[in-house]
This record gives sequence, C-alpha cells and structure tokens, in this order.
Amino acid sequence: MSPRQGLDFKKVIQTGEDLANREGFYAVTIASLAKELNVRPPSLYNHIKGLEELRKELALSGLQQLYHLLKNAVERASAEEAVYQLSKAYVSFVRESPGIYEATATVAPKIQDKEVQKASDNVVSLVLNVLKPYQLPENAALHAVRGLRSILHGFSSLEQRGGFGISLSTDETLAFLIRTFVLGLHQYEQAT
Repeated sequence: MSPRQGLDFKKVIQTGEDLANREGFYAVTIASLAKELNVRPPSLYNHIKGLEELRKELALSGLQQLYHLLKNAVERASAEEAVYQLSKAYVSFVRESPGIYEATATVAPKIQDKEVQKASDNVVSLVLNVLKPYQLPENAALHAVRGLRSILHGFSSLEQRGGFGISLSTDETLAFLIRTFVLGLHQYEQAT
C-alpha cells in the first residue's frame, strides 16, 4: 500500500503533538492518531514504526522546542534576569503545550536514544550556562539545575491541575519563587 497523498512523517508528528496538547500525552495512540488524521491505523506504519517511535519522536520534538524557547528567552538577559526569563519561558511552554511537556518530563528520561539524550543534555547545558554567574561548584550547579526544574515542574503541575485556588496572580507567585531561588543562590555563593 502506498503512503496517503499529503501525509508524511512531519504531519504525523505535528498531528500527534496537537492531539497530545489537547487530550494529554497518553491519549496519543496509533488508533487515536489515525482517527485524527482520518486514515486507517496501518497507514501510519508507512511513516512511523509504531507507538514507541511515535512517543520517542514526540518527546524529542518537545525537548527541542523547549530548548529553543529557553535559549531565545535568555539570549540578552542579565544573570538574574536570565533565571527569571528562563523560568517564565519554561512555564509558558507547559501552559501552551501541556501534552508535549508531559512527554519531555515523564517519557524522555526513560527513552534510551542518542537523539533524545542529546536534546535533554542541551537543555541541562543551557540551564547550567544561565547559572554560571553564581560560580557554583560542579555538583552544586547540577543540584541547582534539579532544584530549579523541581520548582518549575511543581509550579506548572499544580497550575495545570487547578491547584492554586486562592485568587492571587500565579505569575506573581512564579516571580516570588524565582526571586527566592536566586536569593538562595546568592546565599550559597556567600557561604562557600
């Protein structure tokens, strides 16, 4: 059977992203994607090997998108402003692409693939660069990357699930969290 006219790998992945962001990452299956594309499930195998490859490609695409968004956010920012801009960009990515973010946060770390690992390493390296002005020793810098990710993931997860019931601006809460994080970096810097 020849591939359907107009359907290609890029369209399959883009449609998978749209479906993930609308319905949730785990709602993306071969059957649901085929339905979304108005094709029979076997037609997708002309473009992807199966669900595992589809999920890998969605995670990879998400990591690449996140990296470029973060990189653009910090390009011309000062040290402290860069941490805040990076954080805003991260949360913005989660708000706009919740399904693909889910792929980057829960699926990507489990995938044994060189491309996915490289994309993940690029994000970590970018954050390490943003934290360089704080002159943290190597292990402390990696702990700081984990800490910042934990703050941003926790904040985003609570926000996505409607966990902030008090009528305060969540953007102000995010700014407070990042200011507190940066103050902690300064305290660490002075203590060493």
